[in-house]
Amino acid sequence: MLKRAGVNSVAVHLRYIERDGVTRDGQKGQAYGADTDQVDLKAFQERGQGDRHQFRFIVAPEDGLELEDLQGFTRQLMRRMEIDLETQLDWAAVDHWDTDNPHTHIVLNGRTASGEDLVISPDYMAHGMRMRASEIATEWLGPRTELEMRQSLVRELDQQRLTGLDRTLIRQADRGGAIDLTGCSPDRARQNVLRARLQRLEGMGLAERVSAHRWRLQPGMAAALGAMGEREDALDAMRRALGAPQRELVVHGTEEASAVPVIGRIIGKGLTDELSDRGFLVVDGIDGRAHYLKLPPSAELAKLPMYAIVEARHQRPGREVDRTIAAVSENGIYRVADHLSQLRQAGDGDPQTTVEVHVRRLEALRRAGLVERMADGIWNIPANLVQSAQQHDARKTDGWVIELRSHLPIEQQVRALGATWLDRNLVTDVGVANRGFGAAVRDAMQSRADFLAEHGLAERRGQRVVLARNLLATLRDRELAAAGQSLQEQTGQTYRPLRDGQQVSGIYRRSIQLASGRFAVLDDGMGFSLAPWRPVIERRMGQQVSAVARGSSVTWNFGRQRGRSL
Repeated sequence: MLKRAGVNSVAVHLRYIERDGVTRDGQKGQAYGADTDQVDLKAFQERGQGDRHQFRFIVAPEDGLELEDLQGFTRQLMRRMEIDLETQLDWAAVDHWDTDNPHTHIVLNGRTASGEDLVISPDYMAHGMRMRASEIATEWLGPRTELEMRQSLVRELDQQRLTGLDRTLIRQADRGGAIDLTGCSPDRARQNVLRARLQRLEGMGLAERVSAHRWRLQPGMAAALGAMGEREDALDAMRRALGAPQRELVVHGTEEASAVPVIGRIIGKGLTDELSDRGFLVVDGIDGRAHYLKLPPSAELAKLPMYAIVEARHQRPGREVDRTIAAVSENGIYRVADHLSQLRQAGDGDPQTTVEVHVRRLEALRRAGLVERMADGIWNIPANLVQSAQQHDARKTDGWVIELRSHLPIEQQVRALGATWLDRNLVTDVGVANRGFGAAVRDAMQSRADFLAEHGLAERRGQRVVLARNLLATLRDRELAAAGQSLQEQTGQTYRPLRDGQQVSGIYRRSIQLASGRFAVLDDGMGFSLAPWRPVIERRMGQQVSAVARGSSVTWNFGRQRGRSL
């Protein structure tokens, strides 16, 4: 049973279970219910919005491949649950055939037919549902033979994860973890299997032989096996995503994880345990390795498309911007005017932009309750700002910051109009390996250089490629001009290009995704402009906003008061 984590959490989970590639033929999943093969998940979600709880569970028959009709099996299970719980149930299910063990995701809304809260006892969730599913499987396939049951236990012997055998051992152990296998049990075959599992656990350092028939389980054995299982699941996900190509596999969050940023294309994604809303990515890195990354709790898989380019960084131990705010503050007060004055005296090339970066950070910290805005341009700064801001960031990102660098696969970037991720690599000469995805990026960069040369934006001099000055700005401006012209023809409004340092105001109508990034469409009533989009403005859809763009950065202002910038 899962307590409702919010409407967004439910929507994300429903989208996930209906994702592409889960049917027998690799197509998009289709939710079904008690009497329909096509459940409207939006309507299903709306019916459950006021519920205190939502129940999510997975039905994974051990002989799922033999059942064939998972829909019929699931419907019969849910009918028996309705009898047990004495109420009609509002549920939706999706069958997944994309793993070795076919299984069904079931989502159950949390109200009875009479409108009361649906209450399911923990014992029924843990044992009653399993018993009903076992009954149906026995009716469909016949009783399991002794040989089949023994083979099922033997399959668990060498697994590096928490198994049913391990749970049996934990139940039989006393408070000190001691187990006595003296052979007095009538089920000698099962005792022998448990003894063999204990020998495997001893080899893993998770159990200790005390005498011929006595063992002691190590404290934390279940947690250690759980972590091993997570790692094996991660490695399996990476192998499935890679297919035939071989890569060195790195599971981040383990001892081999590095603080070096992970840059590459998304080749796999999903949920870590298929019941949670915690996602993961499999990233084919430019370093020639494949990486498994757990996403921060706030990250949405739907916003990270397959084959897009991402950069994942470990959260730094404190941000430089926070340290600067603390250093500039006097007696716990940060003043924009004082900071500007210091920057000008230090010869900063663009003090206004530098201050705006710090103000945006202060606004974010204010929303988190870490600082207080006393007046326009004046902030109350606590003495422990750097430490508290670091803790706040760590809670939000779980140590990782995931940034979408390009929604386009590199193959589409080669001849794209706009400032692409490949162009940024050409400008900065980023280090790329000669193997795996790194080799593919090298080839794509060469093809991109040829494309730029065709358009007079690059010149080959032997093995060297000389890029045009202000290449990224030129490409971005060309793409914006083309997009603006296209929108002008569609809407009949005049496109007003946004010049560097110019302020533009208007109603935020929508956003468009270009090769150069995402841009907001601002309508001033007479025409429209395109400004670099930021997540913070999405909740301002349909409202009056203003923006000042400097290069690819932007400062957004809301309302008519000074100082309301983000």
